[in-house]
Amino acid sequence: MSTDFDVLVVGAGIQGAGAADALAEAGYRVAILEQLGIAAATSSRSSKLIHGGLRYLESGQFHLVYECLRERRWLLANKPQLVRMVPFYIPVYRHSRRSPWTVRLGLTIYSLLAGVISGHSRFRAIPRSEWEQLSGLNREDLIAVYRYYDAQTDDAALTRNVVESAVAQGAHLICPGSLVGAELTSQGMRVDYVADGQLNTLRARVLVNCSGPWVNTTNERCSPQTPLPPLDLVAGTHIELPLALGDKIFYVEAEDGRAVFVMPWQGRTLVGTTERSYQGDPRDVAPTLEEEQYLLHTVQRYFPQTRVLRGKDICDSWAGLRVLPRSKDSPFSRPRDTLICCDDQKRPRVLAVAGGKLTSYRATARKIVKILRSTLESPEPETAEEPAAKTGNSRSEKENH
Repeated sequence: MSTDFDVLVVGAGIQGAGAADALAEAGYRVAILEQLGIAAATSSRSSKLIHGGLRYLESGQFHLVYECLRERRWLLANKPQLVRMVPFYIPVYRHSRRSPWTVRLGLTIYSLLAGVISGHSRFRAIPRSEWEQLSGLNREDLIAVYRYYDAQTDDAALTRNVVESAVAQGAHLICPGSLVGAELTSQGMRVDYVADGQLNTLRARVLVNCSGPWVNTTNERCSPQTPLPPLDLVAGTHIELPLALGDKIFYVEAEDGRAVFVMPWQGRTLVGTTERSYQGDPRDVAPTLEEEQYLLHTVQRYFPQTRVLRGKDICDSWAGLRVLPRSKDSPFSRPRDTLICCDDQKRPRVLAVAGGKLTSYRATARKIVKILRSTLESPEPETAEEPAAKTGNSRSEKENH
């Protein structure tokens, strides 16, 4: 294998996959270094949705919602074998924190941001005469039900598909392979890594850190480092229940006001997600008993037929980690904009991606290509006088749009 690349992408979750695919499509020589496996962590533990994020409208994240809905449109058109539109139902009760008027307003804005997609941008109120068809939904104190459309996917399969696309365009995948260290030299980034029990070295002009919950760890192994803002890891748990509630996805409100999805998944029912701060090795993240009970209790509030289930009846559960900017606010209310940070604004050598949505991975990748163009299109070889570390710059997706 050649040891010379334009870009080394660290991490083969959806963000790393998307970055590698876009960079390879742009004609650059790309290598991907993944320590565990494609989509082995967060990118296989999501809610399996390609969506704009209806609830983000409450916190004013209109740009994020618009961007995700635009990407949803592309994925539906270009990856129909992996992404499909499905109906979502929002029940509103007398005790709900969001009134019918509030839900209708949110859905109206969501539809406007989505534009016309074969009628799927429209929503409607479900008449009472049809409520008995809603998968056994509890109708006590039910005052309204709204239906709208969003998309569902297999997150791990989508990530594998994007990696395969990158490889088909010439990207080289090293998996499993663990980064030992990366240092800027006069010839570019010298990268040491372990694969097949051997210490190896490659050279790349740029390193892109898409290692998800390991983003800080990877950054610490790079010289120069990218100045990342303070970050938190937030765990989200899903559970699977051994019954099917039909083909509808329900968007319900937990007792604390959080939004929870109840959806069909491979003949079972998937319920999620939670949000709690996490500290420790990302490999060790796991659902807690409290999270499992929280999700089970939430689904039992809305579907009486599930009330015979106990914790021992949960078929499966898993937890994934989000990377969010540190804040005193609850994880539920924090912004979800992806952070793209680099060591140098004019000529970056190390770039890090913190956070990111499954739906908007392509938008993030396009911004990465744009940021790196100044470095990748400069003449080679690099001069020996080039400093080994530079003053950093941090930016968000919104700023790089």
